[in-house]
Amino acid sequence: MHTAGIIAGMEEPGTRVPVTHEHCDHVTGPFFHGTRTAFAVGDELAPGHGSTFQEGRVSNNVYFTAVLETAVWGAELATALAGDEERGHVYVVEPLGSFEDDPNVTDKRFPGNPTQSYRTRSPLRVVGEVDDWEGHAPEVLQGMLDSLARLREQGLDVIED
Repeated sequence: MHTAGIIAGMEEPGTRVPVTHEHCDHVTGPFFHGTRTAFAVGDELAPGHGSTFQEGRVSNNVYFTAVLETAVWGAELATALAGDEERGHVYVVEPLGSFEDDPNVTDKRFPGNPTQSYRTRSPLRVVGEVDDWEGHAPEVLQGMLDSLARLREQGLDVIED
């Protein structure tokens, strides 16, 4: 995993302004969404579909990021968790409404939101696809999957949605 960009994006404690639905205009893209699903430019990704991370759960939000690496993880995990052998997709997206920090990662592992992960109840419009993204080594991906499985076994795979 390339952590340099994530670590470098960390703010000094107390200087970060949380991103809320009322205060999100200062956050600029490009924005990315990683998934196993194929979309076309112009398609809209909307809430109300099954969660990638919890079987049987319908997501009330659509998740996206301003960090390509984070979207790559999304694409890889979505395909791996679905048992799909195909390569996932990373899209450039445009939020069509307000958005907020993703509470599932913000302040949970690193202070602030260094992965620049957000969620919205409004659609995201696909404006392009990143074709040349590099995936993680199989052992790194397996390590992340094992970590997610441990969280699930411990009942700690809670998603605030």
